[in-house]
Amino acid sequence: MFLAQVIGSVVSPVQHPSLDGRTLLLLRPVGPTGERCAKTRIAVDRSGAGVGDRVLAIDEGNSGRQLLGVPDAPIKTIVIGVVDSIELAGEGVYDHREG
Repeated sequence: MFLAQVIGSVVSPVQHPSLDGRTLLLLRPVGPTGERCAKTRIAVDRSGAGVGDRVLAIDEGNSGRQLLGVPDAPIKTIVIGVVDSIELAGEGVYDHREG
């Protein structure tokens, strides 16, 4: 599981049928204070996130396939929630209301 910033959406004219009607997002993994910490990924969105949102994602195919209920879907990364705020060592380091 990891934190990420949504930096865009992905549209492809060719895709696996199990992805039809699903939103694909471009994620930049970040640490708790927003620093970039890993390579950019494409994820299936289950939470209604949009560009600029900080999200919680899983990067394990079997979990994603179980959440979608499609055992043969070619899915590795999935957004499972939008983060409202982050507190680190008693200090607020992220709040979605502050942009």
